[in-house]
Amino acid sequence: MSRSLPDIPKRSEPIAADFFRSIADCTVDWESWLSCEGEVLWVNRAVERFTGYSPAECLAMKDYPLPLMTPEHRGRIARYFAEAARGSTENNIEFECLHRDGSTSWVAVSWQPMTDSDGRSLGFRASVRDISEKRQMREQLRLHNEHLEQLVQERTARVAELEQHRLKMEKLAALGELAAGVAHEINNPLAGIRNAFALLKRHIPADVKHYDKLDLIDGEIERISGIIHQMYQLYRPSQQRASAFSLKQAVDVAITLALPLSRKANVKVSASFGSPVAVGASGKNASLGSDEVVLREGELKQVLLNLIHNAIQASEAGAQVNVHARADARHAILTVTDHGHGIAKEDIERIFDPFFSTKTETVGQGMGLGLSVTRGIVEAMNGTIDVTSEPGKGTEFVVRLPRRLDDDVPS
Repeated sequence: MSRSLPDIPKRSEPIAADFFRSIADCTVDWESWLSCEGEVLWVNRAVERFTGYSPAECLAMKDYPLPLMTPEHRGRIARYFAEAARGSTENNIEFECLHRDGSTSWVAVSWQPMTDSDGRSLGFRASVRDISEKRQMREQLRLHNEHLEQLVQERTARVAELEQHRLKMEKLAALGELAAGVAHEINNPLAGIRNAFALLKRHIPADVKHYDKLDLIDGEIERISGIIHQMYQLYRPSQQRASAFSLKQAVDVAITLALPLSRKANVKVSASFGSPVAVGASGKNASLGSDEVVLREGELKQVLLNLIHNAIQASEAGAQVNVHARADARHAILTVTDHGHGIAKEDIERIFDPFFSTKTETVGQGMGLGLSVTRGIVEAMNGTIDVTSEPGKGTEFVVRLPRRLDDDVPS
């Protein structure tokens, strides 16, 4: 539909004008012809599909096409159409079209100036194309790219984490090898000192002045021997074989071994156990009793003893340390909780490093090897050890191990 179109009826045959209108009205895009003053002269029938308004209604609009777009886009398009009336050309300017029913859709408008055969301006032609599907695909592509970028960042971070872990393991292996070498060099003369001291002690009468200091010397020799043993464990691969044993009994034995320290510190160590899990008749754990695990028993007891000792040393007199053990169909889970001074956030990542210790206020409580050895034992049995702590409230270590350790699995 159109108002009186300048020049065309005068300069063209009637059949040519009808042919033009027939083609223009049947195009898929929403086509308009506007004068140099910005007045709408003609609109094709596609406008009704885009906006719900007929061509006649559009021709009656004072400020066409601004009512046919959402308010936030009207100012921008008005400026563009003012430039178009002065002869500018643009392609694919996007805006949001407003339908008669209140719904919206995204479209892109392009325009070009129109002239008669003598080069005089006839206004400009504006063509609007629906790009809703294109924008939807573009948005999906953007979200997909963001997802891919996120995956790349996660994978990059994971690679960096693994590389950091590899470097740390190499450092720990080198440190462990060095510690084992130092321990070996110390152990040889220490054995001579121990044997010579034992010989001397047998020949010193008990009533000799300062005889009580002999027990102190004996104790310090044993402490050095214990430190050497821990230094060996940093590097020496395990020689133990996995065997079936009661998880409850292992916990009870570890608590019994910790009794001298707990009594001296006046700290009570209590144990609790989850409900026994009867393993089904199939699967690799089928032969296990409800309280049985297949692990390296001596090493598991060492892990428990190290964690219990740490918990006792972190506790005030009169406090309590809790040990909880349970086994499900696939895992054995051990938890050691104290209510002591806790571990500072900046120290959490370092507590498993060899020779790192938070026990700076007490002399003689170790060299910071216990937790490093503990983690090495746990990981050698294909397990994990996690720690949570809050300064002033306490610390909890959680050890998760497979219920059955296959000896043919590399450790």
